[in-house]
Amino acid sequence: MPNQNGKVYGLTILSPIIDDEQAVPSHDLQIRNYLAKLPTDQNSPFALAPATHLTRLVVMDDVIYVGMPSCEEHLKSKYLVWESNCDGDLNTYLTGLATAIPQHLDAIWSHCIGYPGTANLQAFIDYMKACQLETTFFFAAVNDKSVPETLRALQTQRAVADFVADHQGMDPARIQSEFKQFLIDLNAKPTPQAGAMTPYRDIKTGGRNE
Repeated sequence: MPNQNGKVYGLTILSPIIDDEQAVPSHDLQIRNYLAKLPTDQNSPFALAPATHLTRLVVMDDVIYVGMPSCEEHLKSKYLVWESNCDGDLNTYLTGLATAIPQHLDAIWSHCIGYPGTANLQAFIDYMKACQLETTFFFAAVNDKSVPETLRALQTQRAVADFVADHQGMDPARIQSEFKQFLIDLNAKPTPQAGAMTPYRDIKTGGRNE
């Protein structure tokens, strides 16, 4: 089903950027500068907002001409491209973002043609839908798990890898005893915050992997 893969919604939005020769710096450059300064860890706006598996924002200057036999084409304006894999339906997701991080959305999309801002929620949702393209390819391979479920699974995977690395060669009885405590401790841990997952250990070498 287009835009939907299991429980995950795939969002693709292309918003035309304002072309104003009087703007210094240009609107596309202002978007680039703002995006370049955003954190990409647990302090990322999209990590603080609910339901985002992953997201990407880029400025597209033009389409690439790949040579014959294709035709050379050009865009009429530069575009802000936003791709996101998220939980739930589109209205709920956009409402959550507009509620949680309105200042970031307005700072980015205010440089796009026709953007109404987040203060008028319905106008914001209508604008995003007007700029939406059908999504048929998904980055997130977690179509039946929510963001919290996925984070919990990653936490478990990394904790088990660490346990195995730390207990190689130990007496089986001791491993069994400590594994029982390990399960108790693991179940008591809170679900990790989005964007804050720590590196896991390589079982063979004991080293850290990103």
